[in-house]
Amino acid sequence: MQKKLSGIQSISANSLSPSPSFEAGNAPPRGTPPAPRPLSALQLNLPVPLPGSQTRELVYSWRFSFEDFVVGPCNELAYAASRSMCGEASGTGILYLASPPGLGKTHLMQAAGRMLTERCNRSLPRVEYLTAEEFVSRLWLAIKGQDTDRFKTRYRTADLLLLEDVHFLQGKEAMQAEFLATLKALSDRGSRIVCTSSFQLKDLRKMDEQLLSRLSAGLLSSIGRPDEETRRRIFRSKAAAQHVTLPEEVEEVLVRHINNDVRQIESCLQNLAFKARLYNSAVTLQMAWEAVQTYGTLTPALNMDLIVDLVCKGFGLLPEQISSSCRKQEFVSARNTAFYLARKHTDLSLEAIGQYFNRRHSTVIKGITSLEREMSRQSPLGHQLASTIALIERNGPEIRQGKQLGRSSPANFDPGQAESSINAISINTR
Repeated sequence: MQKKLSGIQSISANSLSPSPSFEAGNAPPRGTPPAPRPLSALQLNLPVPLPGSQTRELVYSWRFSFEDFVVGPCNELAYAASRSMCGEASGTGILYLASPPGLGKTHLMQAAGRMLTERCNRSLPRVEYLTAEEFVSRLWLAIKGQDTDRFKTRYRTADLLLLEDVHFLQGKEAMQAEFLATLKALSDRGSRIVCTSSFQLKDLRKMDEQLLSRLSAGLLSSIGRPDEETRRRIFRSKAAAQHVTLPEEVEEVLVRHINNDVRQIESCLQNLAFKARLYNSAVTLQMAWEAVQTYGTLTPALNMDLIVDLVCKGFGLLPEQISSSCRKQEFVSARNTAFYLARKHTDLSLEAIGQYFNRRHSTVIKGITSLEREMSRQSPLGHQLASTIALIERNGPEIRQGKQLGRSSPANFDPGQAESSINAISINTR
């Protein structure tokens, strides 16, 4: 769902979000021309600026690089593709990265952007980094203000375009046409383009065939969930970056039970570091188990039946109501939440998830996209959605274990708590 390359650490309160517009490099004092950079043997030749084009003074400092990306079987192809994009003989100017949220799309996007701008043949290359939703919003404002020429000049003359959450363009024909024209113009100039999405290109619906063809002509790669050994190295890397020492027994508990995504790992370590500083002590095994209760799973991942059961309890609905053709808002909201959880916690295909609810594949994508967009905005509605989903994820495994052992739901799971947090939810999709 929405954005997001969330690199950008969306788990942190002061996380950065894609900047409207920026330049790479070090910002010189105003009025002082930038000092020429030494030529590099690996220097990439960017397009010659168009006559009359203006160089913006904004500078962006990249947060992620290839050096701090942990490579494993789940992401080695995406890593290699991203590095290949930065070479002079890459063979293509377009890279498309796909994965569920929190697995490293933004990290690789920023790492590629960083390397490309460091190796280019100009001190201040023209870089545009934004989400697909921002692209649509700015185009709409340009149309309303009768200023489309400036919009086209800005994005069609960039040296590097980084666009997150391409799936947001589904069903928006006019916006797809403009993005396709932008891709063509940038490709003709020899510019580099990096796009990310929560979905594979083949899973996108209501997309222009020419646009899909243009994106498919580039490098396509996906990122999977890290295995145990990769998670272990991610924990060690993130712990070192946050100056946290993890005893061996603590590391073992965290690696085995916190396995959803990298953002959870980062948030877990931040909380452990805070507790250790608060108590003026080392990270203990008790702290680790407390973290597992918040972030991890003590049993296998949620299954489809349990997801539907928990969503129904949270929204105060029956399973047949979620699967019905009724378009009442509470039905739509519950159904989209189930789509999101099924996509995140099961290995079911989008088609299989849709069939479970008597829905099409495209409806699943639309519902997931809407939820991701609301949560990424961090609006009151987004916070309500995130807290509801977190409540289900936190209690679901314990409830499943209780059912397997013949016990009732845990005392700390209150369906009314979830229901009260979602009463105001209104997702504009079905």
